[in-house]
Amino acid sequence: MKHIITFYILFHALAVQAQTYRIKALVSAPVSSIRGLSVVNDSVIWISGTEGKVGKSTDGGKHWEWFTVPGCDSCDFRDIEAFSGDRAVIMGIAEPARIYLTNDGGRSWKQVYFNDTRGIFLDGMDFLDHQKGVIIGDAIDGIFTILGTNDGGETWQSLKGPAAREGEASFAASGTTIRMLGRKSFAICSGGSASRFFRYDGHSWKVSPIPAAQGAPSRGIFSFAFRNGKQGVAVGGDYLVMDAREGNCLLTNDGGRSWKAPATPPRGYRSAVEYLDGNRVLCTGPTGTDMSADGGLTWAPVSNEGFHAARKAKNGSRVFLAGSKGRIAVLETAE
Repeated sequence: MKHIITFYILFHALAVQAQTYRIKALVSAPVSSIRGLSVVNDSVIWISGTEGKVGKSTDGGKHWEWFTVPGCDSCDFRDIEAFSGDRAVIMGIAEPARIYLTNDGGRSWKQVYFNDTRGIFLDGMDFLDHQKGVIIGDAIDGIFTILGTNDGGETWQSLKGPAAREGEASFAASGTTIRMLGRKSFAICSGGSASRFFRYDGHSWKVSPIPAAQGAPSRGIFSFAFRNGKQGVAVGGDYLVMDAREGNCLLTNDGGRSWKAPATPPRGYRSAVEYLDGNRVLCTGPTGTDMSADGGLTWAPVSNEGFHAARKAKNGSRVFLAGSKGRIAVLETAE
C-alpha cells in the first residue's frame, strides 16, 4: 500500500508538471506601478499602487473601476486587503504612513491610521478573516513595527515587534512579507544585512536564520507562503542582480525553524510566491514567472513576463498577477 500511495503522489505531481500554463493580459491600469493585490473570489479583484490609485473589478477582470483616494495623489499604496466588492483596506507606506478603509466599493475612503514618525515605513499586511489582521513595518529604534486590528481595520494598535539588526528590514515588494498562520500566530521575514524568519505564537517571537541572499540592502526574502503549519516557501534574491539564482528560494518543513534550497530554483529574483494547492506553487518577479508542481523542490518557466504580485482567490481557484506599467493578468491553463 505504501508503494502504491508513493506512486500515486509521484504520478500526480508529474501530471501537474506536464500541464502548460500561460499568462493572459487583462488590462493596462492607469497606475504606474501596482504592488497591492487582493482576490476575494473568482470575480472580485482589488489592486492598489502609486499616485494614490485603487482599482476594482467584480467580473473577473473584464471591467474595472478606478479610484484616487482624496488627498493621496502622491501616496504609494503598497498593499490592499479586500473582503467583498464593497469593503477593502489599503496601506500607504511612508512618512506619513496611512491606512484607509472603504465600505462602499471605493466611492469614499475613511482614514483609520496616520503616523508621521520619522523613519516609519510599512511593508505588508495580512488578514486571517474579516476581523483580525496584522501589518509589518521597518524597524524604528531597532524594533520592527507591528500593527494589529481585531475589527476589520477600523482601528489599529501597536504590537510588540522583534528586534532588528543594523541594516535589517522588511520589503514592500508584494505585501507578502507577513502572513497570518492562525488565530494568534503570524510570521514575518526580512532581508538587507540579514535574512531571518520571525514567528509569533501569541506570546513570544521565535527567530530563525534563512540561508538566503543577504548582506546588502537589495538582497533578502521578499515573499513567503505556507501551505499548512509546517511546509512553506520563501523567495527573493537580489533586485539589483535580477538573474541571480543563489539564495533566491528556500523551503521549510518545520514551520520555519530551518530552511533548505530547492533542487532547481526559480530563474532569478522573485518578489511574490503563492500556493495554488498542495503541490503547485507560483512565483513571479520583474523578469519572469515560474511554477513548481512539487511544493517548491523544482521550478519551471511559465512566462518571461514578470510581475510584482500574484494572489490566488481566497474563495475560488483563479490566480491573478499585477505589476509595473499598470499590468494586470490572469494565469490560465493552456489548451
